[in-house]
Amino acid sequence: MNDSCTTWAPRILSILRIVAGYCLLWHGTSKYFGFPGNAIDGLQIFSMMGIAGLIELIAGVLLIIGLFTRGAAFIASGFTAAAYFIGHVATNGMLLFPPMNGGEAAVLFCFVFLYIFAAGPGPWSIDAARSKS
Repeated sequence: MNDSCTTWAPRILSILRIVAGYCLLWHGTSKYFGFPGNAIDGLQIFSMMGIAGLIELIAGVLLIIGLFTRGAAFIASGFTAAAYFIGHVATNGMLLFPPMNGGEAAVLFCFVFLYIFAAGPGPWSIDAARSKS
């Protein structure tokens, strides 16, 4: 069992990175393009929601392909931490109770991206391919 886990752990890290980036990307596409969901009418690029959408789009793509992974994950981790405090705690209170303020996804994203920052992109990434050459 340990040999199997050791063999698959880096690959699972790559899958985690891809899925987390994919989920983050859809938040940005929803804000800007209305897919999935509804676009934000009159979204200004330099508004708080506009910048959030840009971070979601850019970091999401970078994480999916595994390019500049540590930097993208670091920014995404900080961004989702800020999203938790600004979008959930400030509006709903209940700092230590994410289920009560609707912030479970933001907290989980924050720590998944923090882990990816620390662990790296995994073997299935452009970063890994670039480091081999």
